Amino acid sequence: MKDRIIFASFRLIAVLTIAFLLFVILYVVKEGIGVIDIRFLTANWESRDITKGGIFPAILGTFYVTAMTALFSIPLGVAAAIFLNEYARSGVTVRLIRMAIRNLAGVPSVVYGLFGLAAFVYFFGFGESIMAASLTLAVMTLPWVITSSEEALKGVPNDFRLASYALGATKWQTIRNAVLPYALPGVITGAIIGLSRAMGETAPLLFTGAVFYIRKLPASPFDRFMSLPYHIYVLSTQYASPYAKTYAAATATVLIAMVFTMITSATIIRYRYRKARRW
Repeated sequence: MKDRIIFASFRLIAVLTIAFLLFVILYVVKEGIGVIDIRFLTANWESRDITKGGIFPAILGTFYVTAMTALFSIPLGVAAAIFLNEYARSGVTVRLIRMAIRNLAGVPSVVYGLFGLAAFVYFFGFGESIMAASLTLAVMTLPWVITSSEEALKGVPNDFRLASYALGATKWQTIRNAVLPYALPGVITGAIIGLSRAMGETAPLLFTGAVFYIRKLPASPFDRFMSLPYHIYVLSTQYASPYAKTYAAATATVLIAMVFTMITSATIIRYRYRKARRW
């Protein structure tokens, strides 16, 4: 009876969580779907009359920042996970490093924004730019990438490593050929989930280079940019047009679609890799 009550409670919580999530998504989509068309997705923003413009610069800026965040965070995160799981000896120092990584995953994004402002905008002199924003989001994403990659590496049976060593392979050859291919689905999944979170962040962009309106598209990593999360924030809180809330919902719908596409892609990639491997 106790087991049935506990499992029933878990099912109820899961159903309520999913129902609440679906309600939020459906509400946003319902409010904004009427605005979305080809012009809205491909035209430049018109600040004087928002009904005549589109959000293409914000989509492009979000894509640039996310791509550069992936470029900085994924190689570093996977390398750190390989070191912690395959090379580092278990001890107090390694445990403290792992604890620090997990604690960093819970730090509010606005704190990362202040760090990015101090480190990348001022100290390194990148200014308010795509580069500064991408590096800030990369630092914020790193704990997710490291943790998911390390767990994926731990999931590979140790017999694979022993068999590789028995055949005369070196440490790196074993990691590259006998460990990473089987850990790749988990690595990809964790990386994309981390990037999906970064794609929807607003606070770090406030400090590092996002603007509500620019006349030209960014031509280099050191230009300022528009982004979907910041665009939604301004339309929802500071814009005086009577159409602002509707256009904010439409922009949010586009952002939700982009995040959903990334997560779906990660799921498909993970499924194909798991289906193809033989243990």
